Amino acid sequence: MKSMSVFHNFTNPSSLILMGIPGIETVHVWISIPFCTMYVIAILGNFTILFIVKREPSLHGPMYYFLCMLAVSDLVMSTSTLPKTLGIYWFNSREIDFSACLTQMYFIHSFSVMESGILVAMAFDRYVAICDPLRHSTILTHPVVAKIGLAFMLRGGLLILPYPLLARSWPYCRTNVIPHTYCEHMAVVKLACADIRISSYYSLFVALSVTSLDIFLIVVSYIQILRAIFSLPTKDARLKIFGTCSSHLCVILAFHIPRLFSFLTHRFGQNVPLHFRVLIANVYLLVPPMLNPIIYGVRTKQIRGRLIRLFTHKRT
Repeated sequence: MKSMSVFHNFTNPSSLILMGIPGIETVHVWISIPFCTMYVIAILGNFTILFIVKREPSLHGPMYYFLCMLAVSDLVMSTSTLPKTLGIYWFNSREIDFSACLTQMYFIHSFSVMESGILVAMAFDRYVAICDPLRHSTILTHPVVAKIGLAFMLRGGLLILPYPLLARSWPYCRTNVIPHTYCEHMAVVKLACADIRISSYYSLFVALSVTSLDIFLIVVSYIQILRAIFSLPTKDARLKIFGTCSSHLCVILAFHIPRLFSFLTHRFGQNVPLHFRVLIANVYLLVPPMLNPIIYGVRTKQIRGRLIRLFTHKRT
């Protein structure tokens, strides 16, 4: 490992040093055990979702296409960080090339914005399926689903593009040590010896605008869904329809609660210990990718049934 050096007036460092979780380096190996377990579950679970949807023609519909987009997003988000994080914990491999750091930053933040958009698309799919079921297949055709996915991909890609571009433009002359396990945007730009208010304000604008818009659209969709549910004549019908939405609601909460908590502690939690903030930032990138396939696998009858048939067929 390179020493924790200090720079002398130049624009871009050749490499940076990731500290891991500052202050609790002695327990890195123990922390790696649940992290590695969650990562393995996330990889296996999301690839299983992709495999089942691809193999089962009856699942070739809007809900499952959006679920596949969510699985791909989860795989990219977790794989962008965890292999390097585990390298820090297991092999003390803390050095990361500056360009690789900016690339990691871009993938983490852009796919986080994409995932938020995919959750909006899934809420819209549930809204159409419940409030206007007869037109569901004509409104959400395969080309429309593809365009929605592409729109959210472009939104994430373009909104986050200034992050690495601005980060590369700042001069770095203080230290190359990042008190984090991965190249989180603000953790990197805070190393710059320049006025970074543009980066800070822009990231605040992206976080607030994306989160508030997406949550607003999801809330509007679910208000309409709840109105449709409560207008149903029988309790059984209400429970059945609500059951189809419960998995999506769980996924929304699993994504937005750690994300919001991580954002608030990084921005306004100066009194919150640094190791706790970094730990929460890791949980936010690990827990949703692990939980999403479990939630959909357990709560969605079609996926659960296909999975059971897959294993019983293999056994016989």
